[in-house]
This record gives sequence, C-alpha cells and structure tokens, in this order.
Amino acid sequence: MTTQPSQAETLLGFPADFVWGAATAAYQIEGAAAEDGRGPSVWDTFAHTPGTVLGGDTGDVAVDHYHRFAEDVALMSSLGLTAYRFSVSWPRVQPGGSGPVNQKGLDFYRRLVDALLEAGIQPWPTLYHWDLPQPLEDAGGWPERETAYRFAEYAALMREAIGDRVVNWTTINEPWCAAFLGYASGDHAPGRREPEASVRAAHHLLLGHGLAAQALRGEGRRVGAAVNLYAVSPASEAPEDVDAARRIDGLQNRFFLDALLLGRYPEDVLADVQPYDLGVREGDMAIVGGPIDQLGINYYNRFFVTGREGAAPAITSPFAQASPWPGSEHVGFVQVGRPVTAMGWEIDESGLAEVLTRVGTEYPSVPLYVTENGAAFDDVVSAEGVEDPDRIAYIEAHLRACHSVITAGVPLRGYFAWSLMDNFEWGWGYAKRFGLVYIDFATQARIPKSSARWYASVIERGGIDRSPAE
Repeated sequence: MTTQPSQAETLLGFPADFVWGAATAAYQIEGAAAEDGRGPSVWDTFAHTPGTVLGGDTGDVAVDHYHRFAEDVALMSSLGLTAYRFSVSWPRVQPGGSGPVNQKGLDFYRRLVDALLEAGIQPWPTLYHWDLPQPLEDAGGWPERETAYRFAEYAALMREAIGDRVVNWTTINEPWCAAFLGYASGDHAPGRREPEASVRAAHHLLLGHGLAAQALRGEGRRVGAAVNLYAVSPASEAPEDVDAARRIDGLQNRFFLDALLLGRYPEDVLADVQPYDLGVREGDMAIVGGPIDQLGINYYNRFFVTGREGAAPAITSPFAQASPWPGSEHVGFVQVGRPVTAMGWEIDESGLAEVLTRVGTEYPSVPLYVTENGAAFDDVVSAEGVEDPDRIAYIEAHLRACHSVITAGVPLRGYFAWSLMDNFEWGWGYAKRFGLVYIDFATQARIPKSSARWYASVIERGGIDRSPAE
C-alpha cells in the first residue's frame, strides 16, 4: 500500500504569521484627480506635459479606485489577502502641501481603512509614493529643505486621521526614484534634469522620512520606509566594470541603507557625487537614522553594469534622455541573455535572495518585508479569461527565494505582490500591465488573472509547492 505525502511534505510552508499582501499607489489607481477638493500633484502636471508619458496618458481617471474602492476591497478579500499596501495622495488630503486640510480627502482614506479592517485585511499606508503637491514643487520641491518639514506635518495629519486604526506605516517609497528619476534624468515628475538638485532631494527625502517617523511613532504604531534595491554585478572583472558596479550599488543601495540603518552616507558615494552638496546639516543623520520598526524592500531585477564606453543606459522611461546617476553618468547597463519581462527587465530571482540576505546580515537587524515584487507581461483577454503563466512563474520563483532566506534566518516577515491591479505605469502610461487583476480601461471591468487565483491558493495553503528536486 502506498501512502499519499502529507501537505508538509509537498509544501514549502511560510510562517503562520507571514503577511500576504498586494500593493498599489494613489496616482496609479485612484483617478478623481480634480474631485472633492483634491489639488494637483507633480504627476498631474508632468503627465499633462506633452512628450512625458507614452500615448499622452494621464492618471486623471486611472482605474477609478476612488469611486470603486468597496468593489476593490471585496476583490482583495476574495483573494484572501491579509494586508493591502496603498499610498495616500498628499494633495488629496492637503492640497497646498501645507495649511488647510481637505476633510473629504481624509474621509476617503478613513472609509478605505474601515472597509479593509471590516474585511479582515490590515491596511499598510505609504505616505509618499511620488505625488508631491504642486505648490510645494513650485516652491522648489524636494531639493528644498522645507519640503521635509512639510512632509512631517502631513504625516502628523494622517496619524490624527487614521492612526488609531492603522499599525503599519511606510513613510516614503523608493526615494531613489523620486530623487534621481525626478530631478536628475527627468524621466519622472517633476521632470527636472539638475544633478545637484537630485542629490539634495535624496537627502531631504530621507530627512522627511526621519521627521515623519518621529511624528508617527507611538501607541503601538510600526514605522518604516520602502527602498528599491537591486543586486548589482559587474559585466566582467575588468577594473572599470568592477568600479561601475561599486558606483551603482553605492547610489542605488548603500546610500539609502547606510543612511536609514547606520545613520551615515557611504564615504565613497559622497566622493562619487562631488562636487555636489547634499545639504546635510548638523543633527540630520541622527534624524534620518533614527529607530525604525521595519524596512520595506522593493525588488524587480538585477543590474549588470560596465564602465566601458558605448554601453546602453538603463531603461528608465520611453523618453529617457539623461542619466539618473549623478557622478556616474558614464556607467552602462548590459543584458546577459536571461528571459525578460514586458519592461525589458531580465528575470533573476537570485538577486532577491541576495539583497535580502545582505540587509539581513550586514546591517542591524530589523524586520523585513518585500513591499513590491512583480512583473509586466503582455496579457490578453480570451473567452477563458486572462491566463498569465509567466507571471505565476515569476512570483513563484521569487517566493522560493523568500523561503530560502527565511530558512537561513533572515527576518523576512511578509510579501506584497506588485500590483493588485493593472494601472497607470508612470512614463509608460497604460501600456504595461503588472496586475494580478486585469483592468479593461475602457469599461473599468476587473478580471482576476490566473495569477490572482494562483496567489489566492498560495495564501490559503500558506506556501508554495515544493519542486520535484526538493
């Protein structure tokens, strides 16, 4: 007689309290750009500027989450999500970036949080996912120190509004993108190409994080930031390639990790960005590196880089014209023949294990969460729905990487798939689909893809199938 293997024998199980989530961002999904008192953000201004977004797309309507949030929460519940990471639109709750509060905007987030809690889903708000109120940009934006203090005031407003019901808070999302795509390459809003302004923006974003963390902390709230990390490898062992890898790893990864977890900037990175002045003042780094309760890590792919002339730049937008690497504009990016997503990004799940292990072993211990991970593919609706086996394979491979580092002792506590729904993909407009749920942008119909059903089964079972070799 043969016995059937138990679930424990066939499943790579995750801890019972592992957080299973999905993530979105306000400008990408909410729409209602000029309703109920919302003011313009830098992304409204940028997207309405010709030649900035593919197809002339904007987030004016997006996927209409502002009006359809109850439907979307029900969708999350049907997938079994235990947490939902969303961002708050700063210009929706404080249109001027300072001064009067828009109660209708705050009420929207109160309703959203209440609906999530009623569905048994933990809300994970992010206070800044790139939609700076336009009046603050008109006053100089993130290169100006005052913006960090306005951000802290906004954080305090949100604490007062929903802090009694929300435990887990993220201050800023991907400050690298906000600083260097926004102010160095100009690929993202506000579209400026000013290298010195970009390094000052990076510091002030981190200062804003530290000040906001102080404003949020207390009464059991857990506060952190979310950084986009990449495994960075030299294209060869040639000295110029090794130096290129040091430079990109420095500005992409170590600049933010060292600041947040060690309270300092790496000396070699400061040398790389000379003669630019970050605007650091006495006491800043103690604020930036103040205590955090958790750290979000966003991961999509690995970089292979070269310092040799003539290499291609990284693909940062369909209209890229300048480098987002102040002080290292000569560095090029190469591909090594791995399968790619619809974004042209090579798939390398080993890089996720590498960055998680690095943070877990080389820095002071803090609970880690994968706050974004996912892939765009060219999804097609058929009579059977939307089948997306490539996305399932991508997420499964990265979950295996997560399981491996947990087994090795890295304090990884949760995973958020990017994204819950197809949405406005920044400079790519509506041309790239990352969602677990397909959106028919003409009708706003929500169609769960096969990846959504697969992810729901992973959550229900608390793990993924072991491979035959395991």
